[in-house]
Amino acid sequence: MDKRTFLKVTGAAGAGIVLTPWLGCAPGSSDSPSTAKVYGGETFSLPSLGFAVDALAPAIDMATMEIHHGKHHAGYVRKLNAALDGRPMVADGSLEALLAEVQPEDSALRNNGGGHFNHALYWEVLRPGGPDAPEGDLAELIRRDLGGVESFVESFAKAGATQFGSGWAWLIVNGEGKLEVTSTPNQDNPLMANCVAETGTPILGMDVWEHAYYLNYQNRRKDYIAAFLGLVNWETVSARLETALPKVR
Repeated sequence: MDKRTFLKVTGAAGAGIVLTPWLGCAPGSSDSPSTAKVYGGETFSLPSLGFAVDALAPAIDMATMEIHHGKHHAGYVRKLNAALDGRPMVADGSLEALLAEVQPEDSALRNNGGGHFNHALYWEVLRPGGPDAPEGDLAELIRRDLGGVESFVESFAKAGATQFGSGWAWLIVNGEGKLEVTSTPNQDNPLMANCVAETGTPILGMDVWEHAYYLNYQNRRKDYIAAFLGLVNWETVSARLETALPKVR
């Protein structure tokens, strides 16, 4: 510091003025722009289906799968990355952490982050493979919390059928460690604590947007729901349950 700068600083301090233009920018500071982590333009990517696009036919036809995965889901991923590019990273940078903090007015993150998470889960819980019905701990908790498998299927189908317009039906583990059936509009999901009334960890999600079924079922949403319930990979749902339960215990 030269003499002129020193006199300016000490003179200002003597007059009761505090000069702190460098605060928060020191090397190693957690608030330093040079060290803060931000999201890049390719943070998230489109996951593979894990099975052939015609593997669910005729219940879900190949054309629907190609459009749903390759265009709709891919579009959510692309727009999510664009919305996040350069944004400060939240917690561990995961999509779950982002959605837990998303605000109702942040439509780009809410719609596209939700769209990516919801569809990634949707592909995971679809067969081929896995048992035809819930087993083990999942079946036991369905009996305990939802009155049995038949009662659960009825409640879940109703949640999807009565969701006005576009949205999702969910089986979640709530904050008390119990199973609960819920639904959300648009691309909202139960992780969005600031946006939805019923929160928890989704372990099964059913898309009831028209793009999920209209080519095959037109306006017959209930027929699509019945077909979806015959395609659920309960082994995957059970695995998601085992991951979700420790979070609330």
